Amino acid sequence: MKFCPNCNSVLLPDRKRKILVCKKCGYEDVGECGEQRFKESINPQKETVIVKHSKSEDRVLPVTKAECRRCGNLEAFYWMMQTRRADEAPTRFYRCTKCGHTWREYE
Repeated sequence: MKFCPNCNSVLLPDRKRKILVCKKCGYEDVGECGEQRFKESINPQKETVIVKHSKSEDRVLPVTKAECRRCGNLEAFYWMMQTRRADEAPTRFYRCTKCGHTWREYE
């Protein structure tokens, strides 16, 4: 996330011109701004979670016993994420170590 050097507001992507723009003062940042930055930007109107899957990331995740519904494997990587309100339990995500199928469980 980048901030405007003039007014310290958050710079938001302008998808048509592929630059970052300050909506408050009009400052435009054209440096280091390519297609990848816009793909990873967060849309403030839609609260979405983008999950990127990479085999190298799986190697650092802990492994637990969980049965994959797709292939029947009994081991899965797991991680926890707060996907609902803070006063509710976090969501547990699992990814099969064999086929890569991902699923989640709620408390």
